[in-house]
Amino acid sequence: MKTNSASKNDYSIRNILHPTVFISKQMTKLCISTDDRTRAIAERVFASETKDDDVRDEISLFDVPDDCPILNQELAQHSMKKVHPNLIFNQSLHSKKYLRRTQPVLEDKPTYLEVPHFQRVSITGDYAAGVTMDDFELACKGLYRALTIREKYMRLAFQRFPDTPSQFLRKIEGEQWKPEDQVLPVFTSPPKSGEDPFCTKDFPPNLGYVARMKDGVIYVYKDAASADKHQPLNHPGPDLVTFIDDMNFLIALIAQGPTKTYTHRRLKFLMSKFNVHEMLNEMEEMKELKKNPHRDFYNCRKVDTHIHAAACMNQKHLLRFIKKSYRVDADRVVHVLKGKEMTMKELFASLNLHPYDLTVDSLDVHAGRQTFQRFDKFNAKYNPVGASELRDLYLKTENHISGEYFATIIKEVASDLEDARYQYAEPRLSIYGCNPNEWTKLASWFNKHRVFSPHLKWMIQVPRIYDIFRGRNFVPHFGKMLENIFLPIFQATIDPNSNPELSVFLKHVTAFDSVDDESKHSGHMFSTKSPKPEEWDIVKSPSYSYWIYYMYANIARLNQLRKERGMNTFQFRPHCGEAGAVTHLLACFMTADNISHGLNLKKSPVLQYLYYLAQVPIAMSPLSNNSLFLEYNKNPLLEFHKKGLMVSLSTDDPMQFHYTKVILHPFSYVQISYFSSLSSFDLISVNMPLQPRCSSSEKIHFLGTNYLKDGPEGNDIRKTNLAQIRMAYRYETLCYELNLIREGVMAD
Repeated sequence: MKTNSASKNDYSIRNILHPTVFISKQMTKLCISTDDRTRAIAERVFASETKDDDVRDEISLFDVPDDCPILNQELAQHSMKKVHPNLIFNQSLHSKKYLRRTQPVLEDKPTYLEVPHFQRVSITGDYAAGVTMDDFELACKGLYRALTIREKYMRLAFQRFPDTPSQFLRKIEGEQWKPEDQVLPVFTSPPKSGEDPFCTKDFPPNLGYVARMKDGVIYVYKDAASADKHQPLNHPGPDLVTFIDDMNFLIALIAQGPTKTYTHRRLKFLMSKFNVHEMLNEMEEMKELKKNPHRDFYNCRKVDTHIHAAACMNQKHLLRFIKKSYRVDADRVVHVLKGKEMTMKELFASLNLHPYDLTVDSLDVHAGRQTFQRFDKFNAKYNPVGASELRDLYLKTENHISGEYFATIIKEVASDLEDARYQYAEPRLSIYGCNPNEWTKLASWFNKHRVFSPHLKWMIQVPRIYDIFRGRNFVPHFGKMLENIFLPIFQATIDPNSNPELSVFLKHVTAFDSVDDESKHSGHMFSTKSPKPEEWDIVKSPSYSYWIYYMYANIARLNQLRKERGMNTFQFRPHCGEAGAVTHLLACFMTADNISHGLNLKKSPVLQYLYYLAQVPIAMSPLSNNSLFLEYNKNPLLEFHKKGLMVSLSTDDPMQFHYTKVILHPFSYVQISYFSSLSSFDLISVNMPLQPRCSSSEKIHFLGTNYLKDGPEGNDIRKTNLAQIRMAYRYETLCYELNLIREGVMAD
């Protein structure tokens, strides 16, 4: 019964998408309205995700069995077309298509220099084998449109879309790809020797613009009169109706039977091809690395792209700092309880504690098996010895001592990174959206304590806890929360001198993150019928996709304004795919420059293949996942790496998961568990500095002058210690897969 139902769904999806999947060669014509039947399918897919795990179909709309059989009925129909006397004409057409596809897609000769000879894995013959021609073309057209959707939203927010997929999309559209057409983020260059990173001079002048929120998005107006008439400046941004149409199309695509079958087979092929490549060329890659002077795994630049500032130290570091602060400041007033000031000695006495007796075990900040599938218990681990008072004192930017201890701890972590020389990090600080003064207070903390290091960049994380704030009447509706998050930044961009400390801080901020427990399901499907943020006044939090869209929409318009003013722009890099529905990954495929975790990609072959084709960066944290959502031996990190997804390693929360003070800790676990080759280590570490928001001069220093180019041409082995053979293999394989899509789309 369940299998028949799934087949019926696949058949209806196929009938809907087949006549309209290849819309046009022009990007502007891709955003058509989705009809009611497609929207109904998207709603049915969403409903299937809301079921409990114990009542889910054994094979869901997104899952594919390991053997992935083609339906016998489809194969029979495909065979009949070649023998039925009434289908001779169809047989002729299919034969021509087959003959055209027997030619190799790529030549065996490389088109670049300085790549040592290595053994290539070449596949000849009909490269659509395993699926029918109709299904092959249908899948390719759907994948093509999905890539154009991501490219559109990346360009809108000044986020990078790789050159190689962009070049193939232009070929499909019959256009010439030009390097100058590529949209890139705007970076803040590091201060030169002798320059003050906290300098408040040389800000651009006040433009006199007015910023106001309408329907959950901040718009910029020339003056108050224009704002009253809602006549905003021409800063492009996403359109809600178009976004919903694009999202519904992608929901239907990832549930489409032929596309699931095709992408599943391609991913299996990529895994097998890598295993053969590694078996044939591992020694040659090692020979390359041994010939490379000075550079090895340890002195390649590594950037921890996913680390939370409140847990950026290991537990021993925190314990030493607590004991040291007690020895030095025992009589200092550090806390206020019910209007009464308390010294540190009195605070610890009220908790029946003495720092001398504390140990790493009694500190109890390390996550273990007791936190598995318990996000609430994990959050409690931020409280040393279970005392929220100590968290406020040591791990908060806003307290009675103005976050002095927290700033000191972070500067000690930065000092360790500087001593290691080749290690960098992007700690995340929180903005909650509870009131508009949060930005001013955070910027004041940053400037007052001078929390700057050339080895640190900063990210802003926004916890999705609207339901808590609304339940306590801190905000009247969701729109007010968005306004508190984004309006102060718009105002500081329009007139930097109105809040110079915030303007200085924003120069060192690289991106925004969206964080919380993804396993919490809201039950709300984001659609054009959803209430506007100003109308969302219930206590329940909006869905993940709702959050993602409105954060992205504001970031995109903010980036338009900041680029116009010559300021740095921001990326959108949310937590995604750690738990919850795969539709989270779909929303971030459309909007996010890169994501953290991405575990649930293993549940959807279509999305996994799209993340590969678009080379969406994924910062994975196996040690974190092991204590929260997925056991270490089930982590898909190695599988994703073999298939060619752009994965990197990150620490997430060293205080909870790590025992050392350097970011090499997760590499050691990967080596022990997966026995990865040295070239794999180098590729993962090269992906680390490619993901964050470093300036062009920094990336040239880290990766070489051609870092923006794809493939071996962009790889400087003297800086990356990454074998050219491995880069050539990755580049050729990606081009092969993209060329398959080009052939399938242009078959007509």
